[in-house]
Amino acid sequence: QVQLVESGGGLVQPGGSLRLSCAASGSIFSINAMGWYRQAPGKQRELVAVITSGGSTNYADSVKGRFTISRDNAKNTVYLQMNSLKPKDTAVYYCNAGVVVTPGGPIYRYWGQGTQVTVSS
Repeated sequence: QVQLVESGGGLVQPGGSLRLSCAASGSIFSINAMGWYRQAPGKQRELVAVITSGGSTNYADSVKGRFTISRDNAKNTVYLQMNSLKPKDTAVYYCNAGVVVTPGGPIYRYWGQGTQVTVSS
């Protein structure tokens, strides 16, 4: 079994910053891509940013230049540094990871429980 535990959400004023963390633990052989998604009330979950095991990144247009995704492979942890936050960034943020449990086995996708980010004055 694999668990993803997120932390770092909270309430911040417009223009402020937050850093989210997501640590994976359990029966892990390797982790492929890791990413952050978000879901605002009444909206579908959307991709925010993704990073491969080699460090290649991709971002949603709405966060380019403001958010930075990074990872520490030794700690099985992915981070999301969020700067210049806007009210429209308000959402529940979810961590996602593609995990290989056994050598040569399939990739399973796991989700964290979500962490609330609220941007408001």
